[in-house]
Amino acid sequence: MKIKEKLKIVTSGIIQGNPTFVLFIGMCAVLAVTNTFSSAFGMGLAVIAVLVLSNVIISLIRKLVPDDIRIPVYIVVIAVLVTVIQMFMEAFTADLAATLGVYLPLVVVNCIILGRAEAYANKNTVLDSFLDGIGTGLGFLAAVSAVSIIREIVGTGAFGFKDPFTNTVLFQVQLFPQQYAISLFVQNAGAFLVLGLLVAVINAVSNKIIKNRAQKAAAKKVVAVATQSEVGK
Repeated sequence: MKIKEKLKIVTSGIIQGNPTFVLFIGMCAVLAVTNTFSSAFGMGLAVIAVLVLSNVIISLIRKLVPDDIRIPVYIVVIAVLVTVIQMFMEAFTADLAATLGVYLPLVVVNCIILGRAEAYANKNTVLDSFLDGIGTGLGFLAAVSAVSIIREIVGTGAFGFKDPFTNTVLFQVQLFPQQYAISLFVQNAGAFLVLGLLVAVINAVSNKIIKNRAQKAAAKKVVAVATQSEVGK
């Protein structure tokens, strides 16, 4: 039972509480760095690292920080973590850091990080906060990956991935001739289009699942009432 509860913390950040497709927070990075899968994947990993570490640290110090200064303290913690990760990326993945540009240090003010610190890590244990960071981070990574894959394929006709440490192309597949690609999708407007379409599809599927579950529950209730009536007779 405990394992299921812990697993639910992780899955809730990926599915029910997905920061991008459900909560619509931290959207700047989703719209800005998803023109290629490589850059989106790098940003996703950076957000996971900051989110997990900030959740753990804030959960550890939550009882030591007075309520009236907790937000400034959280921002300082997040800023330090982002600075360290930015320095690491500039040292070992310089090309990726240059591609992410200003959006990497802007992780400091990303609503996902501060939101989870205030809404979850501030009220829960270190383990639960760690799992929440993993789940929410994976949800963000899944979202930016989905948006970037569609944008890259439709916008260039190809799909590839670069090694962030050496900037060498690990694989590159041309799925259809570039002359048939729609360049709009690798531009800023393309991010809005893809995100809107994905949200529409996800909402349609979610509503269908909820409707099916409601119909099954209603059918079970009818069967249960009928069974009770038969027993009463």
